[in-house]
Amino acid sequence: MGRVFSDLATATYGAPGHPEAPFRVIRSHARLISAGHKVEKPLEEATGSDVALLHGVKHFHKLQKGSYSDPDTPLHPGIVPVALISLAGALSAAKTAAAGEPALSLMRPPGHHAGKDRVSGFCYFNNAALACEKLKVEKQAARIAILDIDVHHGDGTQELTLGREGYFFASLHQVPLYPGTGLDSVGNCRNYPLAPGTDEGPYLKKLEEVLRLMLDFKPDVLAVSAGFDTYKEDPIAQLKLTKQSYTRIGSLIAQTKLRRFAVLEGGYAEDLPILVENFLEGFF
Repeated sequence: MGRVFSDLATATYGAPGHPEAPFRVIRSHARLISAGHKVEKPLEEATGSDVALLHGVKHFHKLQKGSYSDPDTPLHPGIVPVALISLAGALSAAKTAAAGEPALSLMRPPGHHAGKDRVSGFCYFNNAALACEKLKVEKQAARIAILDIDVHHGDGTQELTLGREGYFFASLHQVPLYPGTGLDSVGNCRNYPLAPGTDEGPYLKKLEEVLRLMLDFKPDVLAVSAGFDTYKEDPIAQLKLTKQSYTRIGSLIAQTKLRRFAVLEGGYAEDLPILVENFLEGFF
């Protein structure tokens, strides 16, 4: 069984009516423990230096000062230390995967919309991309594939990895939908737009195609931006995956035999804890 990194301190912020809510971590954390998973805090703290690996040097300071504006990504009191804990979970999961054991970072806020110099779409720091870059900097991995299965295009991750040596990025996402990008593939970033109403059959077929390309890339580590807003009952998207779909997704990824880790991105339905548990059943 793999390792799960989580910290309930990441459930201490929120805004009334905002879909990116504390229950996502609180209830998922509890469900995984009841299912027999060992849930632990990050192995080490994340710092501003970690953020600067890919984000612009001013990005961290803008967040500290609160000198940014994004209606979807509010300036919550104390959001910077919470976002650093979320990043620490991703760093820990990446390090664990590089050592040969699959891992999940079950944290919030998510990260895949955060670009070089911007917060966006509930995201402050790009957890998955930063964790991958730290593996490269510390020479724990030279070639890294990032698979984004959130229902929204991972525009921030694409921005941070496009044209960078040793990266292969692929995103399966609904179109049309926020953020309106990811219609075409470019360079080392492959995009797979899916129509509203897409269900498990065509989704898994496309995922198998993507995973074959990733195996051809021969990565040292596979990072997964694990969004669960592809679920048929998710309130802000229109794909039609079922609860059981996530076990199959996790299994297809595990069948690659790649060293792998996942970070929580989206997923806003009440069933999220079940979906996460099912994903890990296959992924681990």
